Amino acid sequence: MSGSESHSGGCQCGAVRYRIAGKLGYPHLCHCRMCQKAGGNFFMALAGTREENFAITRGTPGWFSSSDPCRRGFCERCGTPLFFKTADSPYVSVTIGSLDDPEATTPVSQDGVEARISYFDKLFSLPEKATDRSDLPDGNARIAQSNHQHPDHDTAVWPR
Repeated sequence: MSGSESHSGGCQCGAVRYRIAGKLGYPHLCHCRMCQKAGGNFFMALAGTREENFAITRGTPGWFSSSDPCRRGFCERCGTPLFFKTADSPYVSVTIGSLDDPEATTPVSQDGVEARISYFDKLFSLPEKATDRSDLPDGNARIAQSNHQHPDHDTAVWPR
């Protein structure tokens, strides 16, 4: 791994962690149907790097071949989608949301727009509100006190 810029990330539970040396390439939103299904969402946000700049630093991801040339890495413990890899390509992509600092890169393109959800462009006009779990006893405090999510930085040991 080379370069002074680096990025780390991992799954929600902390069982799988990774590091990227150098810049993230081609950050984009992919709206294709496979990415929608793989992410369980409207799109998947991805950024890539060359394989030699990529390392798994904790755990072993599971892999699913979503097509003959493409496979997707995920945490088998918590299900977080983490990686996208095309066969015979020297690149691997990571899900931008799995980065410890997802604001470290900004998407430059929207791909697979033929499958983009028809109301996607209307989402930013919806009313906005902060997280409010008043449906739970003790509300947001209960979530914060029982949080099992890995923090957004590398840890020597996890879980605590």
